Amino acid sequence: MSNQPKALYRFGDTGVAVRSIRTLLQATGDLAPSTIEASDVYDEELARAVRAFQQRRGLIVDGVVGPHTHTALDGARWKLGDRLLSHIPGHMLQGDDVAELQERLLSLGFTPDRVDGIFGTNTEQSVRRFQAGVGLAVDGSVGPETLRAFADLTRSVSGGSPHTLRERELVRRSGPRLTGRIVVLDPGHGGVDSGIAAHGLIESEVMLDLARRIEGRLSAIGVTVLFTRSATTGPDDLSRAMMANQAGADIMLSLHCDSTDQLRASGVATFFWGLERFGAWSAVGEQLANLIQREIVARTSLPDCRSHARAWVLLQRTQMPTVRIEAGYLSHPEDAARLADPSFLDTLAEAIVIALQRMYLGEDDTNATGVLRLGDLRAYNTKQRASQD
Repeated sequence: MSNQPKALYRFGDTGVAVRSIRTLLQATGDLAPSTIEASDVYDEELARAVRAFQQRRGLIVDGVVGPHTHTALDGARWKLGDRLLSHIPGHMLQGDDVAELQERLLSLGFTPDRVDGIFGTNTEQSVRRFQAGVGLAVDGSVGPETLRAFADLTRSVSGGSPHTLRERELVRRSGPRLTGRIVVLDPGHGGVDSGIAAHGLIESEVMLDLARRIEGRLSAIGVTVLFTRSATTGPDDLSRAMMANQAGADIMLSLHCDSTDQLRASGVATFFWGLERFGAWSAVGEQLANLIQREIVARTSLPDCRSHARAWVLLQRTQMPTVRIEAGYLSHPEDAARLADPSFLDTLAEAIVIALQRMYLGEDDTNATGVLRLGDLRAYNTKQRASQD
């Protein structure tokens, strides 16, 4: 990682940092190279290039270079072999070279978890296993000798993404019941950050209300539910992800509303971890996002804004399948009116719980979307317990 400052840079700013951003975008191909000295003005051309980069990388597209966009920009300049890779606690290396390394490890049958472009402990352990397997000195670092060993070997896993196959198999083996699992609910924002405020509603309050309704339904069928925040706290996304990881959660759901200047924008969308360039994909996250999306659309009048892969920090840094739900636009009068209705929040909560259960049913799930009710889940769980006694 470079020591480039990571403050917010936006249209109208000037300075050496802006010139550095321009140079990085020229290196990624999002900004045309120039024969003259790079400008230190954050102009419209630079803002367009930033938005193009953000779109390609699955980031929030706002044309502003904040910490996450700068980290992605800095990482995009590295190719595998450009630098020594190793695990540095407290300052983990990130970049395209790390993602390429993880992809190669997976293709050879090793399991550094998913491809997230972060050289963490699991990636280091996979490198060590690889080094031991090919007779190299086992130090967990990726230098010239380890890279040459990679070049001498070919892919040993075929028939699809190794991580996808492993992730799906873990879900299949865990059984069909939702009972006994750990679900982390992440009501968006909180503390001094209240999120969107429109039409008399505050996003952080509405999503906490929705989370409590989901919790009540999950707890009733024997699921352990944890919250990432209270009514007065608002940790950052990395802290929320670490909390879910430390809890050993099976699933994490992040609850939000959306907003836009386009007042006609309306509907529900879901998001899961995915960065197609390196095969970085949560197959179970995608499956759950699609199930939640379909259940909500079938049970409400919210338009279908579909499911999308994104590289946001919360989705990237969680070790379990994580889905972010954007449940309507507070900027849209009708969406806001629905979200102000307790019965509508109950419908949303039931749709989400049903989708969670359907994910674990797998091939046994022959139900049509939008027809299962919580009573059906209780009856199913009772039947499963009886069959095991």
